[in-house]
Amino acid sequence: MNEKKALYINGYIGLVGVVVLAIAGAILFYFGTVATSPTFIILSIVLWGVACLLVSSATVVSPNQSKAILFFGNYLGTIKENGFFLTVPLTNKINVSLKVRNFNSSVLKVNDLDGNPIEISAVVVFRVVDTAKALFDVAYYQDFVEIQSETAVRHIASQYPYDTFNDTDITLRGNTTEVSDKLATELQERLAVAGVEVIEARLNHLAYATEIASAMLQRQQAKAILSARQTIVEGAVTMTQMALEQIESGQEINFTDDRKVQLINNLLVSIITDKGTQPVINTGDLTDRK
Repeated sequence: MNEKKALYINGYIGLVGVVVLAIAGAILFYFGTVATSPTFIILSIVLWGVACLLVSSATVVSPNQSKAILFFGNYLGTIKENGFFLTVPLTNKINVSLKVRNFNSSVLKVNDLDGNPIEISAVVVFRVVDTAKALFDVAYYQDFVEIQSETAVRHIASQYPYDTFNDTDITLRGNTTEVSDKLATELQERLAVAGVEVIEARLNHLAYATEIASAMLQRQQAKAILSARQTIVEGAVTMTQMALEQIESGQEINFTDDRKVQLINNLLVSIITDKGTQPVINTGDLTDRK
């Protein structure tokens, strides 16, 4: 099914025609009764019948509303323009809202890419753009939107890990914009059959499941500490190497291997340790001059 424009005219112009037909029928009926002419009486009845049919075709379309016109089960088209109109008589007119609506999914418990149970939900902003598809291609498009939205949220949540310390990986917690864009794209593909346009889709709840929240918090803390320590060690090694090079190049000093090991050890401990270092004065010979 594809939406098409229904046949209709301005309602006020149509009412003028109805009044003209009614007056003409009344005049014919009068002359028919005076002149005892059955032909005039029949014509007056026909004109009144046409006027009644035109009145039955009157419909009012409110802003951001539409009317799908059905004639004995046949889809004739849709009126999207707001106002008062006359359309095909003896038709069924179905209201379809074109307003922007929100759907807030329930909190779903799913497994992320790493298999960790998480809680997730999303807000979907949508509107109907094809009334024919929304009415005739799916049973109830509102229910269809809800079910497909929750299905898409589950699928997207299983494609990414909740969190990781690798900056190159896309995660649910660290890349909400990218994940939301993926969700909106997948939702649009799923809801196109219902004539629905997805305006926006955003995650509004994301957390580890209650039963593993404490354990995952400890895991996050451990990973954070490990990542921080790795950065500190890399920086300490670089700083120690630079210190040795500057001392040896700026002074006429050559360290023995044992002295280098001792100096490197002292520098690394001073940089890496979380506590303040205590200075130790060594009165012995620390260097060997050339």
